[in-house]
Amino acid sequence: MTRVGELYADGTRLYDAAFALRTDHALAVDAVRAAHAPLRDALVAAELGSIALTRLKDVTEGRLRLAAVEGAGFGSVREVYEAGRHQLRLIPGVGAQTADQVLAAARQIARAVGETVSVRIDVDHPEPATAALVGALYRLVEAGPELPRAVAAAERYEKRLGELLPAVRPATGRLRLALAGRARREAARTAVTELTALTAEAAEAGVALHLAQATADLLREPASEIEPWVDFEVRSAEYYSLLAEICAHPSDTAAAEGFVPSDVAEQVHAQPLDDTHRRVSLRGYQAFGARFALARRRVVLGDEMGLGKTVQAIAVLAHLAAEGHAHFLVVCPAGVLINWTREIRARSTLRAVPVHGPDRRDAYAEWRERGGVAVTTFDVLHTLPEPDGGPPPGLLVVDEAHYVKNPETRRARSVAVWTGLCDRVLFLTGTPMENRVEEFRALVRCLQPDLVPAIHDSYAVAGPQVFRKAVAPAYLRRNQKDVLTELPALIHVDEWEEFSTADEDAYRAAVAAGNFMAMRRAAYADPAKSAKLQRLRELVGEAADNGLKTVVFSYFRDVLTAVRGVLGDTVFGPIAGDVPVVQRQRFVDDFTAAEGPAVLLCQIESGGVGLNLQAASVVVLCEPQTKPTLEHQAVARAHRMGQVRAVQVHRLLATDSVDGRLLRILENKTRLFDAYARRSDTAEATPDAVDVSDDNLARRIVEEEQRRLAGRPQDAG
Repeated sequence: MTRVGELYADGTRLYDAAFALRTDHALAVDAVRAAHAPLRDALVAAELGSIALTRLKDVTEGRLRLAAVEGAGFGSVREVYEAGRHQLRLIPGVGAQTADQVLAAARQIARAVGETVSVRIDVDHPEPATAALVGALYRLVEAGPELPRAVAAAERYEKRLGELLPAVRPATGRLRLALAGRARREAARTAVTELTALTAEAAEAGVALHLAQATADLLREPASEIEPWVDFEVRSAEYYSLLAEICAHPSDTAAAEGFVPSDVAEQVHAQPLDDTHRRVSLRGYQAFGARFALARRRVVLGDEMGLGKTVQAIAVLAHLAAEGHAHFLVVCPAGVLINWTREIRARSTLRAVPVHGPDRRDAYAEWRERGGVAVTTFDVLHTLPEPDGGPPPGLLVVDEAHYVKNPETRRARSVAVWTGLCDRVLFLTGTPMENRVEEFRALVRCLQPDLVPAIHDSYAVAGPQVFRKAVAPAYLRRNQKDVLTELPALIHVDEWEEFSTADEDAYRAAVAAGNFMAMRRAAYADPAKSAKLQRLRELVGEAADNGLKTVVFSYFRDVLTAVRGVLGDTVFGPIAGDVPVVQRQRFVDDFTAAEGPAVLLCQIESGGVGLNLQAASVVVLCEPQTKPTLEHQAVARAHRMGQVRAVQVHRLLATDSVDGRLLRILENKTRLFDAYARRSDTAEATPDAVDVSDDNLARRIVEEEQRRLAGRPQDAG
């Protein structure tokens, strides 16, 4: 065989490998769509069955005549949708035009419903249809994060080789070359040169082996029918991520992009995202978030809890590492330092260097010398020397950035120094502001100070849309309900209990003393006679009977001690502020690994931030909180991406007590929070509602309860 013949054979083998992978991947994707379609159609049919036939008039602005159809016994949109044109025309008084109009209106509603329904996979009730979907997804998930890169390479080589091989063919034999015209001979010689370079490049990069391995991974059969289900439970987030990528609705785009203005969205779309150093696939909204951070350079990523802000930050780090940056810095609360270190190592090829504890100076020096991602805490940051002569970090990530909303604190000043050194800064927080626009303004002041004059207090009255437009260049937020439609149901139940005699005595004593904190935990003063603890025992027992794990939150450490006392020694924790970081993570790991039901105790300010508690599907809040964000963050620890079962949230409440007043305050604060952070279209706020201190609220509640228990009328309002 001639040299050109060998080259042609090598190119053909590479083309065949690329074509095989592309074909097998397309078949695997089609299998997912084929398995997804009947599940989605069933959801659409069920929804159409609940829509009255008369709603078809809404689609045609009242012009559609339905009397004959209704008279024939049709009562829902589903019945019309499934009947078809021929059956409708058999109805007396329904002609071809009416039948077509009725069907067109039903199909329009069906399309709209189809854009809102989401398929959920119920691991507790596996059925053949969902098993088919899990099995189809299993092939793609099991092939690993290398598969998309291999498919991209296959597309490139298939396309290029498909152009070069026909052009090279005349040069594979003297007779063929002689019979070819002058133009074809010139094209063949040029193609030989290009094919030589392309096959040499492929050989150096090991492309043929990469493609063959990806094909083998894609075609590998599960060891048993149960294996895909087990794998789904372990990494359901990857399954749902892939399902959303393959079967996404076009209408999801605006929500995935945080409803940012079109000019900002266009800039973000134009930003490339290199995945060379990343070991995890991103959902569409996550890729947009990473690109947003890269395109805008200094921003707040304010996604709701559970949407993967850490993964998006790691994607940004990986991209910048591919561009040649070597040093990065992550600042976070001590409670999540271990989690950050784990996530960086698991989801990227980057070095994670914890800079914490007694050896932090040595770790910092080693990071400056070798590079990687230094992970430190707010309390340690101010002790670290600034880069001396070397380059500043290629990216500064500040997790739970609302910790630095007060510029007068030491931690805020330290963060401000480092943000001044770095060209790129990414603040992460699910609660960038709570009740005051000024707190959010403080964060933006560190990032894009030119925006600060555009953020006025008057936006509290103007509404959320004005606020979002003003801060869009530096702020991106998405909500679970907008982008994680596959999350199982979140069921809230308020568990109201009557005080026992012992509870009532403790509560009255706390009120008489004007002790607000004692009032909040009076229901646990005598654990043996506590009505709330009795209900807690029942909830935990019911969860255990169903094989479910429970996480119990309280603001108070002594309440958790009381809970442990009534539940016995079969609980993990408590996770509390005075518990070392390593021990906190060990509690979570042991709780997650425990066979069957288990209980984890957490102080809400320690366990409600940063930790991943998705092993729990029952959440118990021992008392209402003074801040909506505390409860929201705690629940989001369990109800987050990766959760595969419905999450039940039980809030323990005592009637005729501080609990009821706290709930009303919580509802008001939540409405205010919604107006800004959760993009509520109906919520409104007034300037005085933005500036209310918790101390004033506590004092007012104490006074109201003192008057009530003394039998005096309360002030109006």
